[in-house]
Amino acid sequence: MGVNRGVEKNYRNWVLAAALLVPPAVCAVLAPFRGSFDNANAALLLVVVVVAVATFGIRLPGVLAALGSAVWFDFFLTVPYNTFTIDSSDDIEQTILLLVIGGVVTELAIWGHRQQARASRRRGYLDGVITTSQAVAAGGSTDDLIEQVRAELTAVLGIDGVKFVAGSNQGGGPRLNPDGSVTRGSHVLKVDRDGLPTNAEIQLTVQHAGETRGRFLLTAATRIARPDLEQRLVAVALADQVGAALTTKQAVDPHV
Repeated sequence: MGVNRGVEKNYRNWVLAAALLVPPAVCAVLAPFRGSFDNANAALLLVVVVVAVATFGIRLPGVLAALGSAVWFDFFLTVPYNTFTIDSSDDIEQTILLLVIGGVVTELAIWGHRQQARASRRRGYLDGVITTSQAVAAGGSTDDLIEQVRAELTAVLGIDGVKFVAGSNQGGGPRLNPDGSVTRGSHVLKVDRDGLPTNAEIQLTVQHAGETRGRFLLTAATRIARPDLEQRLVAVALADQVGAALTTKQAVDPHV
């Protein structure tokens, strides 16, 4: 995990460096030829630079690239040259548009990255549920299935750990319900805002056809975990798969 963080930090640093250095470099290259082309073309080229930076999906470099493009466009390519003053109303308009378009492109790129990440996460959830369903259908060891689901619940919910307790005795404490809500008694907890409870184990009932087979006890003691509704519903679906497996096993062996 430390290696991944280091790689991510280096990646962000490279994108940040590009956001700071590329706009003035492009403007400086264009400066000797500024009398032979329309400034609108230079502004469009700088928009391409901002788009290139924004595609990495990191807000700060995108904003800096937009600001830098506007500032250095003003300095190198508008009259009077090599100052931060603009005399032409057209140049003022182009500078403002460059800044606005850069900001909009950055936000759109970030939104696109989030949608892509969400779609990828959904595929991962679906793969987990399918894998569990296949394990149930294969009729393998329920102990192995429970271990597999424990690991998947920990990853999906972003919590510290999960343990399984067999039997129908549910006890008290907060619960993760079939509709994805989390309650403590009659009070519905706002997980998206406040996170899962950290001071108690959260019970996720394992049942099938209305019959309780056990429960998973979810622990989120060392961090604030805020799984969204989709993640919580995936957790419920995984627990239901275990319930189906335990029901099937009991039908085969009534002494289980």
